[in-house]
Amino acid sequence: MIKILFVCHGNICRSPMAEFVMKRLVKEQKIERDFIIESAATSREELGNPVYPPARRMLAQHGITCSGKTAVQMTKSDYDKYDYIIAMDSMNVRNIMRIIDIDPQGKVSMLLDFTDHPRSVADPWYTGDFDATYKDVTEGCKALLNTIISV
Repeated sequence: MIKILFVCHGNICRSPMAEFVMKRLVKEQKIERDFIIESAATSREELGNPVYPPARRMLAQHGITCSGKTAVQMTKSDYDKYDYIIAMDSMNVRNIMRIIDIDPQGKVSMLLDFTDHPRSVADPWYTGDFDATYKDVTEGCKALLNTIISV
């Protein structure tokens, strides 16, 4: 069983988008039984809130539902629970490290580090560009899945 936790600041835009895009990708490959895929926040700001409506609409435009998802906060115990802890940007990595202290197994990385063009996932909270975020998330999830499958 491969366990992935996607993490962003509030768990209402980028990390849930990554969670549900990845769930779709593994389902399309008929390997969903081999995965546990979740998402969480580094902050408490949005705890209990649903996926941000524009993010939810962007997923829906691509035939992906995220109904029932509400923001949760990452905990230190998540380090032992997940094989991959995937941040959306370097600030997320910094905040993840504050939560877990150390990463002796090298589980923490940024999503787009798995691509040919490492960078941060565009943050639609500030840009308003959910198309760019969806493209980044999809590119990153495909690259991450290819990395996992080829291991």
